Amino acid sequence: MIDQKEWYRSRTVWGGLVALAAALGGLFGLEVSDAIQSAATTALLDTAAAIGALVAIYGRLRAEKLLH
Repeated sequence: MIDQKEWYRSRTVWGGLVALAAALGGLFGLEVSDAIQSAATTALLDTAAAIGALVAIYGRLRAEKLLH
Protein backbone atom coordinates (compact mmCIF):
# COMPACT_ATOMS: atom_id res chain seq x y z
CA MET A 1 0.00 0.00 0.00
CA ILE A 2 1.37 3.34 -1.03
CA ASP A 3 -1.50 5.61 -0.07
CA GLN A 4 -2.02 6.33 3.59
CA LYS A 5 -5.02 7.54 5.54
CA GLU A 6 -5.90 8.14 9.13
CA TRP A 7 -7.07 5.07 11.06
CA TYR A 8 -10.48 6.62 11.69
CA ARG A 9 -11.15 6.84 7.94
CA SER A 10 -10.80 3.09 7.52
CA ARG A 11 -14.01 1.16 6.89
CA THR A 12 -12.11 -1.99 7.94
CA VAL A 13 -11.26 -0.56 11.36
CA TRP A 14 -14.83 0.64 11.98
CA GLY A 15 -16.28 -2.63 10.66
CA GLY A 16 -14.01 -4.54 13.03
CA LEU A 17 -15.05 -2.38 15.97
CA VAL A 18 -18.73 -2.84 15.15
CA ALA A 19 -18.23 -6.60 14.76
CA LEU A 20 -16.46 -6.70 18.12
CA ALA A 21 -19.26 -4.73 19.77
CA ALA A 22 -21.85 -7.05 18.19
CA ALA A 23 -19.96 -10.11 19.41
CA LEU A 24 -19.71 -8.71 22.93
CA GLY A 25 -23.40 -7.81 22.78
CA GLY A 26 -24.13 -11.39 21.78
CA LEU A 27 -22.50 -12.56 24.98
CA PHE A 28 -25.17 -10.61 26.85
CA GLY A 29 -28.08 -11.77 24.72
CA LEU A 30 -28.22 -8.83 22.29
CA GLU A 31 -28.83 -9.91 18.69
CA VAL A 32 -27.41 -7.59 16.02
CA SER A 33 -28.17 -8.33 12.37
CA ASP A 34 -25.71 -7.85 9.52
CA ALA A 35 -27.81 -4.95 8.22
CA ILE A 36 -27.57 -3.16 11.57
CA GLN A 37 -23.82 -3.81 11.71
CA SER A 38 -23.40 -2.37 8.21
CA ALA A 39 -25.50 0.70 9.03
CA ALA A 40 -23.58 1.24 12.28
CA THR A 41 -20.25 1.00 10.45
CA THR A 42 -21.36 3.58 7.90
CA ALA A 43 -22.71 5.90 10.60
CA LEU A 44 -19.50 5.67 12.64
CA LEU A 45 -17.32 6.24 9.58
CA ASP A 46 -19.36 9.29 8.56
CA THR A 47 -19.21 10.63 12.13
CA ALA A 48 -15.44 10.14 12.28
CA ALA A 49 -15.02 11.95 8.95
CA ALA A 50 -17.15 14.86 10.17
CA ILE A 51 -15.17 15.10 13.41
CA GLY A 52 -11.93 15.02 11.42
CA ALA A 53 -13.17 17.87 9.24
CA LEU A 54 -14.16 19.93 12.28
CA VAL A 55 -10.77 19.37 13.90
CA ALA A 56 -9.01 20.43 10.68
CA ILE A 57 -11.10 23.60 10.44
CA TYR A 58 -10.54 24.39 14.12
CA GLY A 59 -6.81 23.84 13.70
CA ARG A 60 -6.70 26.20 10.74
CA LEU A 61 -8.62 28.89 12.62
CA ARG A 62 -6.33 28.59 15.64
CA ALA A 63 -3.10 28.49 13.60
CA GLU A 64 -0.60 31.27 14.22
CA LYS A 65 0.74 31.46 10.66
CA LEU A 66 -1.18 32.85 7.72
CA LEU A 67 -1.75 30.97 4.51
CA HIS A 68 -0.55 32.54 1.29
